[in-house]
Amino acid sequence: GEYILLRTTINVSKPQLPSQASVYAAANRSERHTHDLFGIEFLQHPDPRCWTRHQAWERHEYPLRDDFPLVGHPAALTPPDTHYPFVEAHGVGVYEIPVGPVHAGIIEPGHFRFQAVGELILNLEERLGYVHRGVEKIAQGRTPKRLAKLAGRVSGDTTVSHTWAACMAMEQAAGIEIPRRAALIRAIFAERERIANHLGDLGAICNDVAFTFAFIQLMRLKELWCRTNYTLFGHRFLMDKLVPGGVNVDINEAAGKFILVDIQELRRELAHIIPIIDLNASLEDRIYTAGYLSPKTAELFGTLGVVGRASGQDRDVRRDAPYAPYDRVKVNVPLETQGDIASRFWVRYKDINASLKLIEQFIAQLDTLPEGELKTPWCAPVAGSIGLGIVESWRGEIITFVAFDVDNRISRFYPRDASQLNWEALEKAVLNNIVPDFPVCNKSFNCSYAGSDL
Repeated sequence: GEYILLRTTINVSKPQLPSQASVYAAANRSERHTHDLFGIEFLQHPDPRCWTRHQAWERHEYPLRDDFPLVGHPAALTPPDTHYPFVEAHGVGVYEIPVGPVHAGIIEPGHFRFQAVGELILNLEERLGYVHRGVEKIAQGRTPKRLAKLAGRVSGDTTVSHTWAACMAMEQAAGIEIPRRAALIRAIFAERERIANHLGDLGAICNDVAFTFAFIQLMRLKELWCRTNYTLFGHRFLMDKLVPGGVNVDINEAAGKFILVDIQELRRELAHIIPIIDLNASLEDRIYTAGYLSPKTAELFGTLGVVGRASGQDRDVRRDAPYAPYDRVKVNVPLETQGDIASRFWVRYKDINASLKLIEQFIAQLDTLPEGELKTPWCAPVAGSIGLGIVESWRGEIITFVAFDVDNRISRFYPRDASQLNWEALEKAVLNNIVPDFPVCNKSFNCSYAGSDL
């Protein structure tokens, strides 16, 4: 796979660009985000409403411009966002259901506005941005080490992959290559992150249809998996283990053997649990045909990761544009075409099995390498250097852009999480479903609020 990087210039006194959203739906929210934070007008945009911008800034203030202070305006509270012009549906028996941004579950904030007739969903509109933290702004002026730390907190459940993408971008800008051992360790951590999150999602899908036994068992397996992370590497989510130039923790022979035993135990447990799930009639009734996302719609919105591959989108960076160490192994990419909740469930399960095999291969490759350096010495990029980091996270492709200023400092940082594309597809997947099925539809997507809001 090849990536095309397009660059353009704009008139600073009247910043305008032609909108691409009318021909490429996936550009919709990205263009609105850019307008809100940079003040660039996208001509003939089909939906010119604000997106990231709530009420925190004055009308002509744009936080990502250089003239906006790094500390922002901390003196005043942000006024409530009460006047957003939601799309309205009218007709006999049509009513609205507002949900959020504060939810009953332990999840991030986001608002969902439903129009329904009886229980049937006619329209869903999302309103996000409630966990916008100014990630792009506070990255400015950071050193590479501090940027890696920030990247690991773009979306905490994807800390390894976001840190890897940021480090990859910085390493590209600096023109350095990380040690082979470090690349293998990064990949092992990324696959462990993938497995932990997939186990949690499989359990949560079961929980949302009241299949409590499966929920408890799968969450137990996730907990044991995360405890192994802590035992071996000092952090349940493997946060801050990747650094510019490599990694800061090794996997020695004893740790490798521990991981291999852990893999066999997980396989044994899943071999007992998954058949029970597969034969459960009430689960089958709730997840098959529900939350349907057609392959055509999935392609239109550029869906990524599990969401895309459950709807026939056969894409995975590890296979299609492989980076070390995936360039020396065969990556099996699970694919389904039915596009329903069940498809997203089974893609996750098959992905777990594929990741277990990858970890075994990476451990075997580690065993053939002599113990050596885990990090390449850093070489400060010249001012104006840029880099792209492209990593396949457990949610899908992450693309991170980094630009350097003078003195080894960051001037621009933009992490594009897969959720930024998948969220909009969720609005289409719930149409003509019943309102009580929304939670399990939402969980089968499991988009990141923080990763989208930045």
